[in-house]
Amino acid sequence: MAETHRYRLGVTLFLFAAFASFLLSIGLWFSDYRDEGVFVGLWVPSILAAGAFWTTAVVRRA
Repeated sequence: MAETHRYRLGVTLFLFAAFASFLLSIGLWFSDYRDEGVFVGLWVPSILAAGAFWTTAVVRRA
């Protein structure tokens, strides 16, 4: 039960972080900080990749 809770919490946190980065990127882009918006937008796939790595590590550990 604790492993399932940890797994769901981790997935939720990574998805929230990626979505927050996406929204921040859009906000920067439309505020005429286009270079910064692109830079922050590049965080999204990195966060999702880290989340995929973390979830496979948790599943293999269980």
